[in-house]
Amino acid sequence: MKAVQYRAIGAAPEVVTVPDPEPGPGQVLLKVTAAGVCHSDIAVMSMPAEQIPFPLPLTLGHEGVGTVAALGDGVTGLTMGESVAVYGPWGCGTCVKCAEGKENYCLRARQLGIAPPGLGAPGAMAEYMIVDDPRHLVPLDGLDPVRAVPLTDAGLTPYHAIKRSLPKLVPGATAVVIGTGGLGHVAIQLLRALTAVRVIALDVSQDKLALARAVGAHETVLSDEHAAAEVRELTGGVGAQVVLDFVGAPPTVTTAGASAAVDSDVTIVGLGGGALPVGFGSLPYNTTVTSPYWGSRSELAEVLDLARAGSVEVHVETYTLDEAPLAYERLHAGKINGRAVILPNG
Repeated sequence: MKAVQYRAIGAAPEVVTVPDPEPGPGQVLLKVTAAGVCHSDIAVMSMPAEQIPFPLPLTLGHEGVGTVAALGDGVTGLTMGESVAVYGPWGCGTCVKCAEGKENYCLRARQLGIAPPGLGAPGAMAEYMIVDDPRHLVPLDGLDPVRAVPLTDAGLTPYHAIKRSLPKLVPGATAVVIGTGGLGHVAIQLLRALTAVRVIALDVSQDKLALARAVGAHETVLSDEHAAAEVRELTGGVGAQVVLDFVGAPPTVTTAGASAAVDSDVTIVGLGGGALPVGFGSLPYNTTVTSPYWGSRSELAEVLDLARAGSVEVHVETYTLDEAPLAYERLHAGKINGRAVILPNG
């Protein structure tokens, strides 16, 4: 079969031919319908050799949906041809966090060598993929696979971040979304669907700010050294009760902290390498700074329910498997407006 692999440190991803996988006991083989292209992949491919936590080559793609093609011994509860989404942050299934459905915070995954598809295990950017356990599959139940696949990360990750801050997202409050690309433009829709807050969107791209307005942002601000001051002006000097940074670079993290109100949440989601100092006097009183990871299995089901209700829809650009390297080039250059989706069998 064809697959898109990261094969050597510093090299561009390649389309290669690899053996067709076969499911072992307890595993599920999917015929991949769609796979998402994410900035996390670029972050991994930018790491020096000593920081890469898994061997190469690696089949990319941690956002995946497909149809059930084969079942390993002992697998029940699935039917052949069923359309499913892959829950990506695989855990051990038995620790305290996994028992809560929070496999994204599994306490034993690293110790046991368990890695997400596309981020250690072979991913979805191929004609077929292996899913390690049927509990990591969620029925699509009629959702369009192409528009649903980004929800497994670009939907789940902002949903997880927003859900923990719901007590502060009350009517009259303000939420700032920094970076309105793949995750950010979904976060804006989630904020509008789940709350009655005012949403201010920041980005360096006018095209992405236009998308932010189209999906529900009340205000848009160019993300530069003046952005935090503009946020404070828009909020009457108070600042935002919740700031979600989907870039995470040093300049945006600085903007996030400077935009925060007293008793606020600053959530750094992006992998840009920025850090925000925390200490008395560094930030407004009682500011909480967090850096969450992905989301829980139950939260993925909730995100898909929101999509079925029409509350969230991902703006997508589609590419064939052979065009996947081009999609990564365009993503790296900031030319993807929304989410790029690869159609391995399309």
